[in-house]
Amino acid sequence: MKPIKVGVLGLGTVGGGTVNILKRNAAEIARRAGREIVITRASARDLHKPRICDTQDIQVTNDPFEIINDPDIDIIVETIGGAGIVKDMILTAIANGKHIVTANKSLIATHGNEIFAKASEKGVIVAFEAAVAGGIPIIKAIREGLSGNQIQWVAGIINGTGNFILTEMRDKGRDFGDVLAEAQFLGYAEADPTFDVEGIDAAHKLTILASIAFGIPLQFEKVFTEGITQITRTDVEYAEQLGYRIKHLGIARKTPEGIELRVHPTLIPERRLIANVNGVMNAVLVKGDAVGATLYYGAGAGAEPTGSSIVADVIDVVRALTSDPENRVPHLAFQADALADIPVLPSDRIKTSYYLRLNAEDKPGVLADVTKILADHNISIEAMIQKEPSKGETAVPIIMLTQITLEQEMNAAISTIEALPTVSGKVSRIRVETLG
Repeated sequence: MKPIKVGVLGLGTVGGGTVNILKRNAAEIARRAGREIVITRASARDLHKPRICDTQDIQVTNDPFEIINDPDIDIIVETIGGAGIVKDMILTAIANGKHIVTANKSLIATHGNEIFAKASEKGVIVAFEAAVAGGIPIIKAIREGLSGNQIQWVAGIINGTGNFILTEMRDKGRDFGDVLAEAQFLGYAEADPTFDVEGIDAAHKLTILASIAFGIPLQFEKVFTEGITQITRTDVEYAEQLGYRIKHLGIARKTPEGIELRVHPTLIPERRLIANVNGVMNAVLVKGDAVGATLYYGAGAGAEPTGSSIVADVIDVVRALTSDPENRVPHLAFQADALADIPVLPSDRIKTSYYLRLNAEDKPGVLADVTKILADHNISIEAMIQKEPSKGETAVPIIMLTQITLEQEMNAAISTIEALPTVSGKVSRIRVETLG
């Protein structure tokens, strides 16, 4: 059979890694795909910038639409990132009958419903394994490997930058700002780290995971998102004393009332495998009714780890070229006309346990006032640490772990506690998950 011709949009880190893998492993890839796969064209914003890949025998342009409109190109690999003009590129490519492989989580999370509908109309494939957790094949695992299960919940460390920061804070007792500066110096964090440290990147990825896990439309705007900028080394140390570690998790859980979609710092028992995922590594836990809990671990970013997922998708597309569109694996795991209209719960309807830290005056009755407020809101205390005041200080830190409660009740209780004249400052609140 004739070779499949691929056009790559973007020759940065991920695009360059993809080119390197496709060239280096060309013979092995052809054996797997059943025909040769060749990159013939690529686009880059700056044609003179040094590359991590060999572009010999590849026609490079600074106009992506030249490739998108080239009738000889069979598959478009998109590694530019972002939405905006990239959405227009993808929709034009689909209209031209091109199959798409992308690593673009924000594009899929925010415009995926429209993109998949257009792709179905044209009978083309949009593959996006690399959009979540880099080199970990988590999309295939849920969509295909676990397709016989009812997925109960998904929980993942799906942003390496945040995980690096929290790991350094725990291992070396460093402050958030100090570690963030190092992450930027090492290239783990962007000059503007908002997407990473405020949880937006993880929310994009969780949106995709939830959709393929539960068969619901992509609903990024409904993900409750909280970053790690307010986490202090004090909280990290107290979590350790209680037998927990703080991780920035994306959690999707199916409940009788609806689906929880949330990204936030989370206390996890230190004995859990996912609590021991450190540095820039990613990990995703998936619990199915038949298989139980399964863990997927690996590099969540990088040139060749992410390129590995892109190339795997390219091979899958080539294998499926001769199949009828209706017999292909659905984009979101479930048949398009079978996606469920299950409500996504607002954040105040989430139920979980909590870690609380507050500073209170060291005098009789203060703790009783706090515990009464919690009891009035149906919140039970699981464990507590009360420290002695430091020399010259009149306030003491009180640390509590609660049993599972409704977020709405916890919000009301914290507001009331913070209004007490004997409590100073804000109450630090971190959600707790056992992931058992």
